[in-house]
Amino acid sequence: MNGLTPRAIVAQLDQYIVGQDDAKRAVAIALRNRWRRQQLPEELREDILPKNIIMIGPTGVGKTEIARRLAGLANAPFVKVEASHYTEVGYHGRDVDNMVRELVELAVNMVRAEMTEQVRRQAEENAEERLLNVLYEPPEDETNDCDRAERRRNARGRLRKLLHEGKLDERTVEIDVTEKPVVMQGVAAGGDEIGIDMQGVLEQMLPPRTQRRRLTVAEARDVLLHQECERLLDRQAVHRAAIERAQNHGIIFIDEIDKIAGARAEGHGPDVSREGVQRDLLPIVEGCTVPTRYGVVRTDHILFIAAGAFTVAKPSDLIPELQGRFPIRVELNDLTRDDLVRILREPRTALTTQYSELLATEGVTLQFTDDAIERIAEYAEKINRRTQSIGARRLQTVMEKLLEDVSFDAPDMPDGTVRVGRSFVDARLSPLVEDEDLTRYIL
Repeated sequence: MNGLTPRAIVAQLDQYIVGQDDAKRAVAIALRNRWRRQQLPEELREDILPKNIIMIGPTGVGKTEIARRLAGLANAPFVKVEASHYTEVGYHGRDVDNMVRELVELAVNMVRAEMTEQVRRQAEENAEERLLNVLYEPPEDETNDCDRAERRRNARGRLRKLLHEGKLDERTVEIDVTEKPVVMQGVAAGGDEIGIDMQGVLEQMLPPRTQRRRLTVAEARDVLLHQECERLLDRQAVHRAAIERAQNHGIIFIDEIDKIAGARAEGHGPDVSREGVQRDLLPIVEGCTVPTRYGVVRTDHILFIAAGAFTVAKPSDLIPELQGRFPIRVELNDLTRDDLVRILREPRTALTTQYSELLATEGVTLQFTDDAIERIAEYAEKINRRTQSIGARRLQTVMEKLLEDVSFDAPDMPDGTVRVGRSFVDARLSPLVEDEDLTRYIL
């Protein structure tokens, strides 16, 4: 994070997201402020709360992608939830805590993977020694301790060399595999809500099972490596680091927050009070403690990013207390034809690049001309304007239909080169776009 200045963060986001400069600047400042807070004295650090953000804009303009890429830059656990989920029948207030528990679960997986890499070298050495013990059986006719030690050293040296060269991978060996008892999720349910790792407790109470299995050397090495990594990992240290990361670096993205703004809509059958859902969300966003199976988590410094189209409701329709917890509001613009052209050309993972690389695996070279890209964007904009606008997601539908025949025939193409020009695009898309009924059902 030291080198991730707001300008650098925006530059990184520009590689994947076209336009939306105001939103990029806002999230870049919010992310940098988290680093600035960590540099302060502890007594001051606790009083500086994250500046939560509401993104306002139609679907498909980059709201979710901005938040997801931001979490990737910060190597932070990231959870996306749909606010509309909490208006469904069967919802009860404790459901909102699950977003925090899911965040901690992701943090645990991240920290576990990082700590596993730290102990991997030692684990590989230990696994190799165990595997050599299985492969080498000392002869019974050794006369003295000196001969035994020398023969053992020479034999293990030869086996180690063959092992490194992969010449023993297909040999079969028998090893003892320790398996933890499987605890059904339903049996362990409820532990999170009282702050107990119920699954871990039950696993400790039930003795592990040791089973002798016949495996190839390659398979046995993987099994032994996994066992050694588990043995070297400090589970408590993993949990402590994960909780710290979730509390101070976690990002929760609440999508469709406009769906819980205002009073309950009439005529839609059973529904949960939207204001009630907001009041259940308020303590999580405001700052509270949530018990999880790994320990108690404080939400005071988790960054919350909310998003919604707000075509019917407005941010001011949220209850005042919740509005106050989202002090930064940015509006994302609807995408123009020029934006769609840039989306097809500029991002590192542009759709044109994706399709070219996919078909390259079949030996097919896919080439897009400039006028073809502009024509694709023109069709996508026209369909968005005529039907329901879904932003850049419309490009995926259009591209899939455009290249459907090429994708199907690619393995059997003798030429191996497909040039997508304006006439190619018109021939495949024009009939569908001009027929409004076909457009609604196909594109």
